[in-house]
Amino acid sequence: MDKNWKIETLAVQAGYEPQNGEARVVPIVQSTTYKYNTSQEVADLFDLKAPGFFYTRLANPTVDCFEKKMAALEGGVAAVALSAGQTANTMAIMNCCTCGQHVIASAALYGGTVSLFTNTLKKMGVEVTLVSSDATAEEIIAAARPETRAVFAETIANPALTVLNFEEFSKAAKELGVPFIVDNTFPTPFLCKPFDFGADIVTHSTTKYTDGHALSVGGIVIEKGTFNWANGKFPEFTEPDKSYHGLIYTRDFAACPFSVKLRVQWVRDLGFPMMPFNAFLSHVGLETLHLRMERHSENALKLAEHLQNHPKVAWVKYPFLKGDDQYEMAKKYLKGGSGVLCFGMKGGKAASEKVMNSLKLAAIVVHVADVRTGVLHPASMTHRQLTDEELVAAGVLPEMVRVSVGIENIDDIIADFDQAMEQV
Repeated sequence: MDKNWKIETLAVQAGYEPQNGEARVVPIVQSTTYKYNTSQEVADLFDLKAPGFFYTRLANPTVDCFEKKMAALEGGVAAVALSAGQTANTMAIMNCCTCGQHVIASAALYGGTVSLFTNTLKKMGVEVTLVSSDATAEEIIAAARPETRAVFAETIANPALTVLNFEEFSKAAKELGVPFIVDNTFPTPFLCKPFDFGADIVTHSTTKYTDGHALSVGGIVIEKGTFNWANGKFPEFTEPDKSYHGLIYTRDFAACPFSVKLRVQWVRDLGFPMMPFNAFLSHVGLETLHLRMERHSENALKLAEHLQNHPKVAWVKYPFLKGDDQYEMAKKYLKGGSGVLCFGMKGGKAASEKVMNSLKLAAIVVHVADVRTGVLHPASMTHRQLTDEELVAAGVLPEMVRVSVGIENIDDIIADFDQAMEQV
């Protein structure tokens, strides 16, 4: 792989380099096990003294190709593919936190992530403080405790569509000496590269635009490789790991200690790897990522502009829509607005639901970010478990409809929304 290749070329070529006579397309290695000639060879693999594959829970050739492609696209040194996006965010946090420690996160998050942070992680001994998405570095730092070990945010919040102020959040993380973890699911590396703006770890729900076709569930954690894990706050990286005969991650895997620790501790002990077939589907999906994200962004902007001028629409939210309160931030950090927009009808929740029920091309689905246009009502679906206060903090209004704009012809998409609004 040529390190000078542009992202479009990396999307097609990175991750898999077939040798003479091998399959041109990445093969699906649908096997849990791998044969070796001597017991010592396997022992060396278990001791992490040699690279290779010995059990698919830890590593698999097809998954490995997908991990390498995602790392190349984001500009990271290593990646670990997991069973779901929620797993990726959970493990990104737990890999740098222990029981009794603390995380600061933007309040503008996907509802499932808010529930994870405020309920489930608490049961695991990790406290999370949510701060305003427009908080200054000083305000973020003020929320810190001696036991704070990470700062977390989404590049484009789902569904509030708030664009992350990288400058403030990354500044705070650096001041605190903790990793800045960014969920980059909505923009994908084609529209934004968080590592360029101060992130240390990037996560994705690969279920979304990475796969792009609503075929496979997955997640991934990508490491930039520059964070100083030996700054005194993370002894689990610098002290001997008894389960690996005294291995020290920052010493023995200096280039990517976070990824190695995540894989050989958390995935080894708890499972949840990405399966080979899902990795294959996601790897193939990435080959058209740049083409799809251009069309998703183009269609979403046109639909947002159309809805903005519709007499029955109360408001429209899309980062690249001129006049949107996120427009300047979006221009600063993004190449495009991605394919998700939100709007509300003048008739409130009832009118919005009527429009959703009247759509013919767009389907009501509990999903987002694939080639087909879909709609969802966040307050009663993805964010149903949130309190009223948490809904407000996440930017979820009762009448909000989230639209995942597909890559169909934009004229047909607009016509579908027009006919649905005639029913109101």
